[in-house]
Amino acid sequence: MYRLLSYRTPDGATRAGMLLGDRIHDLENEFKAARLRPGIDTSSLIAVFKAWERSKPYLDKIAAEPKTDGVARHGTHLAAPLQYPGVIYMAGSNYVAHILEMNPGAPPDKSTTQPFFFIKTTEGTVIGPDEIVHLPSYSQKVDWEAEIAFVIGRTARNVSVEDAMDYIAGYTIVNDLSARDNSRRTDVIFTFDWIGHKCFDTSCPMGPWIVPADQIGDPKNLAIKLWVNDTLHQNSNTNDMFFDYAEQIAWLSQRVTLNPGDVVATGTPPGVGMGKGLFLKHGDTVTIEIEGIGRLANPCVQD
Repeated sequence: MYRLLSYRTPDGATRAGMLLGDRIHDLENEFKAARLRPGIDTSSLIAVFKAWERSKPYLDKIAAEPKTDGVARHGTHLAAPLQYPGVIYMAGSNYVAHILEMNPGAPPDKSTTQPFFFIKTTEGTVIGPDEIVHLPSYSQKVDWEAEIAFVIGRTARNVSVEDAMDYIAGYTIVNDLSARDNSRRTDVIFTFDWIGHKCFDTSCPMGPWIVPADQIGDPKNLAIKLWVNDTLHQNSNTNDMFFDYAEQIAWLSQRVTLNPGDVVATGTPPGVGMGKGLFLKHGDTVTIEIEGIGRLANPCVQD
C-alpha cells in the first residue's frame, strides 16, 4: 500500500514522493535508482498524474521494491499533493442530509434534478496540510466543508456511468472553505458571486496525499468527519451522496473534457457552520478525517 504526495526539501523545493510505511521516497530518485525511463517528469506529482496510465505500472513496481532509503515522514513538511490541478470541479448540494440542512423540505428527486458544479481556482486557493488558511478581511462568515475528492487519470469525454469509475486515478481530501456572506450580490442581475464566495486565497486546503484508486477499498462507504478545534461538526459517510462518483463524471464529461490531473470534489455532508450560525475565527484549526485516506488539518488566521 502506498500514498503519493508532494513534500518540501530543506532548500524549499517541492518534490514528488511516495509514502511507504513511515518513509517518504523521492520519486525521481527511485526512478533513477531502478533505472526506469518512462519519459515522465517524476519530479512533479501533477506531471505524474497527467501521464497516469503510463505512470501507474512503474509506481506499483517502485512500491513493491523501493531502491532508496527515503526520509522520515515525521518532521517532513508536506505540500498540497498537486501543484496545481488544471481545473477543480466542486459539486454543490450533493449529500442528501446536507441538502435538507440547507433547504428543509422534501428530499431531492433524481428524476427532476441533475448534478450541480462550480469551478474553484487552483494556484492561490490550494494549500497543503498544516498550512495557514487566511480568513479574508471582506468576510465575517467563512464556513468549512469536508469533501472527498478524486483525481482524473484518463481523458474523459462523453463517458457512460458504467465506465466512469475507470477514469479515477486516486482520492484525496479537500476543504471547500466558503465565504457565506459573499455568496450573493444585489448590484448585478446574475445574483451569485462564486469568486468572492469560493475562490479567496487559501480557500482550498488539499491533502495530505493521494491514495491510488485501487487501494481505497469501497469509496462509496467511507466515514468522513470534520472538527473545528476539539468540536466534531461533520460526522457522515460517503454513502449519503445524492449523485455518486460515476454519475458526477458522466454528467461533467458530457459538457466538458476532463483531463488527467483535474480534480473533482464531490460535495460535503451535513454539519457545516451555516446551519448553526457558527463560522471560523482567528486561531481556529480545522481538521478533516476520511476513512482510508487520512487527516488534513489547517490553522486559521484572520487577515
